Amino acid sequence: MEYRTLGASGAVVSTYALGTMTFGNETDEAGSHAQLDRYVEAGGNFVDTADVYSAGVSEEIVGRWLAKSSARDDVVLATKGRFPTGDSPNDVGTSRRHLRRALDQSLSRLGVDHVDLYQLHAWDPVTPLEETLSFLEDAVRAGKIGYGGLSNFTGWQLQKACDLIDRRGWSRLVTLQPQYNLLVREIEWEIVPAAQENGLGLLPWSPLGGGWLTGKYSFDEEPTGATRLGENPDRGVESWHRRSRNQRVRAVVDAVREIAEARAISMAQVALAWLVDRPAVTSVILGARTLEQLDDNLAAADLHLTEDETTKLDQASDPGAADYPYGGPGVAQRGRPIAGGRA
Repeated sequence: MEYRTLGASGAVVSTYALGTMTFGNETDEAGSHAQLDRYVEAGGNFVDTADVYSAGVSEEIVGRWLAKSSARDDVVLATKGRFPTGDSPNDVGTSRRHLRRALDQSLSRLGVDHVDLYQLHAWDPVTPLEETLSFLEDAVRAGKIGYGGLSNFTGWQLQKACDLIDRRGWSRLVTLQPQYNLLVREIEWEIVPAAQENGLGLLPWSPLGGGWLTGKYSFDEEPTGATRLGENPDRGVESWHRRSRNQRVRAVVDAVREIAEARAISMAQVALAWLVDRPAVTSVILGARTLEQLDDNLAAADLHLTEDETTKLDQASDPGAADYPYGGPGVAQRGRPIAGGRA
């Protein structure tokens, strides 16, 4: 396992984090604890959860594991708040009222007095941003959280938050958790540059594109059985009906398969190795249903692709920005040769 700093902070985390969204839902408690044990045995030290994962059960499962694990003091623990935890108008959002309760309840479920990273799970269009960020600052000063982070923010939202924090002299945010993988690269146009400018490390979720990058889904036959798309072919952004008709998705999957076969490794390991070495990435969040899936993912821990392999995947997965503002002409317009000149 390799390690990097948590964004621009001094905390050190493994380059692969263990996501726990499956805990208490697709993975029972025994299976979840087995994953946690295997992960720390492999050198992992970064565990990510959220208050809405399995309606809080995920945090409870992690908390019971922490209570009995000798690795408790080594684990960098992250959770999130923002999405609905009840039916009341104040049971959702990033208001001071909701986040105070959400954080306290998360700490109780986890059985700890603080978490290392507390993330805003998404932008809140209702709550004034200053109210939200001042809560994070108060939580840092109270010792309830070590650092604040963001999740699912756009470029302008991220920049607005960082600018406000700088003006107020508050503790700087350290991470952004976006969806990022070979099939979802559009964040490279604005979000990644904004994160780099502000020293935020990326914690990509869905690194395997909802299973598409593992090669387990056919483009010609609707999935069935005990897989996420087998249970719901129209599930979210990875919808089978949408992606199975997309020629770029086919090209990416084919390129990943070619590299995997040449190296005699799994397609998942290729996709993870491409992502972990992208600019600004701190730690890639793994989300396994089974111990076997986790073992396969962890085999990518010290894997790095060659320049030719990376180029092959870059070209196949290029989302094809229009000329302006993110394509070639737009990029050229924002640059200039240092020697000047009219050409």
